[in-house]
Amino acid sequence: MPEEREEEAFIVHRASESYIVLNRFPYSAGHLLIAPYAHVATLADCPPQARSEMSELLTQSEAVLRAAYGCPGMNIGLNLGASAGAGVAEHLHWHVVPRWPGDANFITTTGETRVIPEDLPAAFAKLRGKWS
Repeated sequence: MPEEREEEAFIVHRASESYIVLNRFPYSAGHLLIAPYAHVATLADCPPQARSEMSELLTQSEAVLRAAYGCPGMNIGLNLGASAGAGVAEHLHWHVVPRWPGDANFITTTGETRVIPEDLPAAFAKLRGKWS
């Protein structure tokens, strides 16, 4: 994929078995998704090399997000299957979500609106090229 297309897709890093992309519907600034290239729905179906690589990318993503955003906390997890809340149930992906004290408030619940202090192009510019 040409670099300008990767920017349009907000792909911040590509590895041999998986990639990291900004979530288009983030819970907070810098919300990442780490997904394998293999189109699989479960960890059991994911090739071992991809699982290993994604684990390393999770570790690196924690460090990258702490350095880039100064977040004191982070949510990292999987939603496997539609009943578990997976938005794209047929494609396995890890969520890596930077968190700060008091970052969730009433507006999300009562107004059904998320307040994100940074748009996706700014997050892309901040994070692209930060993985080794």
